[in-house]
Amino acid sequence: MSQTTSSSVSEQEIARFGQLARDWWDPQGPMRPLHDMNPLRTRWVEERVRPLQDVGHKSLRLLDIGCGAGLASEAFAKFGFEVCGLDASPDGIEAARAHVATYPLPAGAGDLSYRCGSAEELCAEKQTFDVVTALEVIEHVTDPQQFMHLLASLTRPGGMVCVSTMNRTLRALAVAKIGAEYIARLLPKGTHDWKKFIKPDELAAMGRAAGLRMTDIAGMSFTPTMWRTTRDTSINYIAMFTRG
Repeated sequence: MSQTTSSSVSEQEIARFGQLARDWWDPQGPMRPLHDMNPLRTRWVEERVRPLQDVGHKSLRLLDIGCGAGLASEAFAKFGFEVCGLDASPDGIEAARAHVATYPLPAGAGDLSYRCGSAEELCAEKQTFDVVTALEVIEHVTDPQQFMHLLASLTRPGGMVCVSTMNRTLRALAVAKIGAEYIARLLPKGTHDWKKFIKPDELAAMGRAAGLRMTDIAGMSFTPTMWRTTRDTSINYIAMFTRG
């Protein structure tokens, strides 16, 4: 949810999420919605990218862009992926490194490293990954189309890109913005700008323009006890792309 590129995300976004870093790993704190959603979204990704590993017979290299304090990065490492968590917030990266130092990954987990920096820096280094994830990030960038090009550039041919975000619907405005921030107070006020939410067809078009083909999409809905996948993409959804 935090900064991924020095040109596409504002300093205001870096500061906002940096202030939350010390409480990021508190399951009852301001990042509680991400804690609740994390098992669903990371498992959804794992199930869809696993065939890449079956073909290559080696650990997949996964880049988790906008990793914050590493909720998804740690989960992906536990699946056995070789993970690089990238975020431009020094506070977020510090919290991520502190957490894994305090709570080491179990035996059998993949390598996990963190980097404070931008996606452009990795592109300049000509780095590519088997899988690139941007979970709850694109709605915070200033140029979503440019961001999709960055994701594609960081993915090897035949690799996969996963993006999760929120749909720009009146229902999402009522539930994910007004309800979550101002009524239920599940998120700090100002976390989201509804005008930056992205419709699935818009995301698919941005992907095509960047050389990515959307291969799967699912809604993410909260029930009284847990998050689950659904056909309803009117609020939260997650999409998988393949790079040609």
